[in-house]
Amino acid sequence: MKNELKERTKLFARRILKLIEAMPACRRSRIISDQIGRAGTAVGANYRATCRARSRAEFIARIGVVEEEADECAYWLELIMEEHLLPPPTIQPLHTEATELTAIMASSRITAARNR
Repeated sequence: MKNELKERTKLFARRILKLIEAMPACRRSRIISDQIGRAGTAVGANYRATCRARSRAEFIARIGVVEEEADECAYWLELIMEEHLLPPPTIQPLHTEATELTAIMASSRITAARNR
């Protein structure tokens, strides 16, 4: 499962980067692109760091960061759709993935905290 999530979060980052390239050239797009680019790539980078956690407390803290970054991506994707910067069918699969990643990380954090 750990390696599967490493690959899944990396693929998510790559998809976010491709999305940024498709954004129209305007100030709103640049602002959102910068934000979602940071959050989208942070999901995978922070998940990798989570996998190297040295304690349960560190794991819980790090997985919480991954959860926050994935949820932030969902927010920016919603904003892209609401601002009509890209068509919803282009964004919806990425939004679904961001939501799923958020749920997976939240579940992992809750389970780890419960098993403390």
